[in-house]
Amino acid sequence: MAILQSETSASTSPAASPVIEVRGVTKKFKRFTALDNITLTIPRSSVGLLGANGAGKTTLIRTLLGLVKPNTGSATVVGYDTQTQGTKVREHVGYMPEADALPLSTTAADFVGHMAEMSGLPTRQARQRAADVHYQVGLSEERYRLIKGFSTGMRQRVKLAQAIVHDPELVFLDEPTAGMDPQGREDMLELVERIYGNLGIAVVFSSHILEDIERVCDYVVILDEGKLVTAQPLGQMETVRGEIVVQIDGNAVAFANELRRQGIAVRSGDVEMGRDEMIVEDDEDRVYDLIRDLAVEQQASLRTLRSRSRTLEDIYLGDVGAAREASDVTR
Repeated sequence: MAILQSETSASTSPAASPVIEVRGVTKKFKRFTALDNITLTIPRSSVGLLGANGAGKTTLIRTLLGLVKPNTGSATVVGYDTQTQGTKVREHVGYMPEADALPLSTTAADFVGHMAEMSGLPTRQARQRAADVHYQVGLSEERYRLIKGFSTGMRQRVKLAQAIVHDPELVFLDEPTAGMDPQGREDMLELVERIYGNLGIAVVFSSHILEDIERVCDYVVILDEGKLVTAQPLGQMETVRGEIVVQIDGNAVAFANELRRQGIAVRSGDVEMGRDEMIVEDDEDRVYDLIRDLAVEQQASLRTLRSRSRTLEDIYLGDVGAAREASDVTR
């Protein structure tokens, strides 16, 4: 009962063993292919499942829960086969659905307590677990109110509470910030960070919002049109080789033109705080020296001089675009 008794570091989990393994899974609904030959291994981590609406995220989650049978392929979740051991999978996994299907005429305490009993806990212990989990998600004061009087953010917290009340090894969160105001969204993201970072429960966070995944996840899986685009640690996306971000106080046009005259490729970046940003497409040491010497020569103050960080948006747009182009070629 680690979730209630102590905040266990995520490092104590058997991180070497994958939490999910998917092998050639295809799922079709009549003529529509929701999942197209998906093969991937997901580590025991905080994982972002990213894709536009309709990309196949929810179908993949339902398949991994053993609720949807694929046309071809197989998968294991926390060591159990999703097709032959679906009940075992759901004993060890929590699920926070996107749809709001809560019993509105029930109190949060009764509902989450019932879900704890459904997981096999005796009534008294289930009630205590429910109370403790309500505290974890910030609903300790409101748990005896009827759910129908809850705000969107409070209902999302109830869904999260029922997903973790049985102390799962893994929890699937399907669009957990959907419909929330900025403060509610921030609170939910903090809770998600806590689930893996402090409680040691592996997370699969499904969303179409890049900023949310970049904030709380350290591994990302990107789907597009039912296909796997990429699966990799976010830490591998930090730097774009061969690019330098430069911002100056001075004549940015003249500065860029002089770099080009000396054979350095330069393109415009963003405009930030009134200073033009330029991307220099070469990060050899000589280029840093050239930029420094040119700034002295033109009496321009260097505000920024750094290797360009590659964002999740860069990865998403670049990889999804490349995948779609390749798909168009093969059609």
